[in-house]
Amino acid sequence: MAFEGLTEKIAATFRKLRGKGRLKEADVKEAMREIRMALLEADVSYKVVKDFTKTVTERCVGADVLESLTPAQMIVKIVNEELCKLMGSDIKHITINPNGPTVVMLVGLQGAGKTTNGSKLAGLMKRQGKNPLLVACDIYRPAAIQQLKVCGEKLGIPVFEKGQVDPVSIAKDAVLYARQHGHDMVFLDTAGRLHVDEKLMEELKNIKAAVKPDEIMLVVDAMTGQDAVNAAQSFHEWLDIDSVMLSKLDGDARGGAALSVRAVTGRPIKFCGVGEKLEDIEAFHPDRMASRILGMGDVLSLIEKAEKAFDAKKAAEMEEKLRSNKFTLQDFYDQMVQMKSMGSMQDLLAKLPGGAGMKDLKVDEKALVRTESIILSMTPYERENPQIIAASRKRRIAAGSGVKVEDVNRLLKSFEQMQKMMKQLTGSGMGKRMKRMGRFGGFGGGFPGF
Repeated sequence: MAFEGLTEKIAATFRKLRGKGRLKEADVKEAMREIRMALLEADVSYKVVKDFTKTVTERCVGADVLESLTPAQMIVKIVNEELCKLMGSDIKHITINPNGPTVVMLVGLQGAGKTTNGSKLAGLMKRQGKNPLLVACDIYRPAAIQQLKVCGEKLGIPVFEKGQVDPVSIAKDAVLYARQHGHDMVFLDTAGRLHVDEKLMEELKNIKAAVKPDEIMLVVDAMTGQDAVNAAQSFHEWLDIDSVMLSKLDGDARGGAALSVRAVTGRPIKFCGVGEKLEDIEAFHPDRMASRILGMGDVLSLIEKAEKAFDAKKAAEMEEKLRSNKFTLQDFYDQMVQMKSMGSMQDLLAKLPGGAGMKDLKVDEKALVRTESIILSMTPYERENPQIIAASRKRRIAAGSGVKVEDVNRLLKSFEQMQKMMKQLTGSGMGKRMKRMGRFGGFGGGFPGF
């Protein structure tokens, strides 16, 4: 996950401060030196780091901080506030044209993820009730048009393309087509290069002049660090971009681009790609990102993911089953499927407060797959009535799921213990017994995979 190394180093710095109780100015300056090194190692722009640490230091050495009862907490608060300012303070939305189709021109270097992330953004707008149109203006890269068609087909969004002709005429015709066919948003997937060159920029300037886009959105690869910042600066000088989208923010990146792009261009980061699926796109929340960098988690994003993944009707049915002690292996499987739709368990843990400190807590995703295979190898009747699963059935289930009989036994035993616990929880003294649930989260030998 992006920022993992940065989060660890900043957390270590704050632990030192908390251990000292009362702080001196020298303590603060030493902490700022460590934070400066951590930011530089995360590939944040040197100028951005210099300005950031200077501002934080000036605020932290004030009497109101050093003389407070909890100076370390005050410093965390100040760093959090300045990180939010660095990344844009608040969430920004796409500029909508009230008089016609909103034209969003997607630009960026080749390989930054324009086509995929532009499609993700169009899909997000469709889920929000818009009627988008994708436009293939990249006529140079092999299979670029086909790639956009594949994404459009998966998302149920039409793609406007005219083959390998003049990109400017494609863009103009696409906007006219959108107006005639009731599309209220147009996403122009333009060509990229391996590096910024004058010919590319002239083409993009011509498209801009021809269609007058409502928003020019630069897509930058979060994993390229300082190179992404240099590219952003060049595109902004040529095109006067309006916003930025970060791609591959879920990767094992240092994350410096997210902290530098806004400061260098003065333009907000509006969206970020957080996975490989076409649904994996989120609005960029500077405050939430700052919290994650400081190891405070991102509970709001976690809640939003849960709200999207969990069906309210099914949740009510599940609650009733739990109350009446009718929770079955089929119900457990349904819960697993919903959890998987929220992303990997490691990613979900990272969004919890202190989640950065859980990096050594390994979640065996393959074991979760094996658990799923075991349940799917059972008949519907066996899932509803696991007590009937005797030796011969266990051998059949093990063979069908490609595991050992011992694995089937372990799952059935864990489920039996879980049912006993739930029976106790639905009785009296529920509050006291909630503490016992930790054993069945799997960290101490519960369901395989946790």
